[in-house]
Amino acid sequence: MKRFLFLACSLVSVVASATVLTNITPNNSNSTPPDTAHATKLSAAQIVDRNVVARGGIKAWQAISTLTLSGRMEAGGKKNTELPYVMKMKRPHMSRLELNFQDKTALQVYDGEQGWKVRPFLARNEVEPFTPTEAKAANAWQELDGPLIDYAKKGSKVELQGTEAVEGHRAYKLLLTMKNGEEQHVWIDAASFLELKIDGEPRMMDGKLRNVSIFYRDYKKENGLNIPHVLETVVEGGKQSHKMTIEHVSINQSMESALFAKPQLAVSNAVLQQMK
Repeated sequence: MKRFLFLACSLVSVVASATVLTNITPNNSNSTPPDTAHATKLSAAQIVDRNVVARGGIKAWQAISTLTLSGRMEAGGKKNTELPYVMKMKRPHMSRLELNFQDKTALQVYDGEQGWKVRPFLARNEVEPFTPTEAKAANAWQELDGPLIDYAKKGSKVELQGTEAVEGHRAYKLLLTMKNGEEQHVWIDAASFLELKIDGEPRMMDGKLRNVSIFYRDYKKENGLNIPHVLETVVEGGKQSHKMTIEHVSINQSMESALFAKPQLAVSNAVLQQMK
């Protein structure tokens, strides 16, 4: 899921640049300093275990080989235009995102090792490779089941840093340290044990590197899995937040490897049919 957010937010930035839209941002999260004095007796590992169960269980997530998410995302600006998108993910580490705007389609694809993009919104119809920063970020994201499931096998460590209030919910604040040393905070609802908020990729705005938070809302059951259907990206110091709405979820659809290969400007009918 997190890789989906990275790709989607990257393409939203492309659209914002092309249409002179405003930057993304924060709302009131009602966050407070960590309440370590009243922290739960549960360990970080126990909290993660309960989170995995709340999300549908490890076996259910491990049974997923492909995942398709589609819906609309806000692009910002005075009208805050909503753009339709389709995101396809396939194990072990492949993804493809299509974002449509003014009868043009932007693409970002990642084959597990390399990534490419097409940005017609900027009058750049050629296929471009990911920048070093984009490639690093894409390579760092975990599987489609997220960073907490099987985190130890992925080489990650989890530490409990107390509790905080997130939008009126008491939440456990976890520090996730990836195998490569990168860190990310995850806030788990103390009642439902579902994610409420995660750290996003920091973003440069007004010459400063700003913290990014992603809020998870409106969980719904999809084939026994609990999946958030509203995701709101908030950039520290910004004037406007961006919401993504997931309208349709498809699990274990057949996907050809060609979907995740370097895009061809003349796309075959077979590939187009799979994206519908």
